[in-house]
Amino acid sequence: MTANVLFAAGAGQWAIYEAPLRRALDRAGVTARLATDLPPEEVDYIVYAPGSAVQDFTPFRRARAVLSLWAGVERIVGNQTLCIPLARMVDDGLTQGMVEWVSGHVLRHHLGMDAHILHQDGVWRPEAPPLARDRRVSVLGLGALGAACARMLATLGFAVTGWSRGAKEIAGLRCLSGDEGLRQALAQADILVLLLPLTPRTENLLDATRLALMPHGAVIVNPGRGALIDDAALLDALDRGQIGHATLDVFRTEPLPPEHPFWAHPRVTVTPHIASETRPETAAEVIAENIRRGEAGEPLLHLVDRSAGY
Repeated sequence: MTANVLFAAGAGQWAIYEAPLRRALDRAGVTARLATDLPPEEVDYIVYAPGSAVQDFTPFRRARAVLSLWAGVERIVGNQTLCIPLARMVDDGLTQGMVEWVSGHVLRHHLGMDAHILHQDGVWRPEAPPLARDRRVSVLGLGALGAACARMLATLGFAVTGWSRGAKEIAGLRCLSGDEGLRQALAQADILVLLLPLTPRTENLLDATRLALMPHGAVIVNPGRGALIDDAALLDALDRGQIGHATLDVFRTEPLPPEHPFWAHPRVTVTPHIASETRPETAAEVIAENIRRGEAGEPLLHLVDRSAGY
């Protein structure tokens, strides 16, 4: 039996993903017809990323699943024409990349590296940072990426608190949930890491009221989604010193417009959405495994809960 797989992921992606996908499907033992132009009525699986020309899923009457190349699904989950299972991307390469980026920037702020780089002025400043165990870090979002980052930060010795919408238990971490848990996580965050999905409930989660709950001079590290933060409220908190610094990898508009005040703000570090990239070789393995499962009648991995939005 041959699985018909439509690659619908936007211009330029086919050249990047074709070879890794074919290799992964072969390793998974899946016989597949993989192409960018299959007739809709013949398609069994759709490999998808935002920017695809496919926006109306109605013609794909035979399709069994849409397999996203992105971890975030906010740009597709609300599509009313999508009535088949949707799987998001969870893969080792993406997770490892996020762990490295988050750990690096948390350590950068913890150790005060920016001050040493900027103040090469001949003045000897022997102030040492506290130990990691005395630095409180809160991670909002305990999905695959958030949990992996929180565990690594705990391994480094930080006092880590994790927060998620629903209650979770993760060995070695203090886990909170609900509105009161969120207030506690913010109030105890010397460094706050945002790794929540973007949903109607999380948009503008960090508004002026919640920013005011954080310790004076706290640091925000956001590799999650730009719209988790109210930009105007963050800029005001930075100007007042309520927030000491914000390292931002994601934004409401990307690329971040040159005129945006984040670029010139002395307490903001902008990185160009590089915290974690979907890597073709590892992502292809996840896609191939889900197609194998579909063909074998097994449950698909990483299915999206439409009611939750992720």
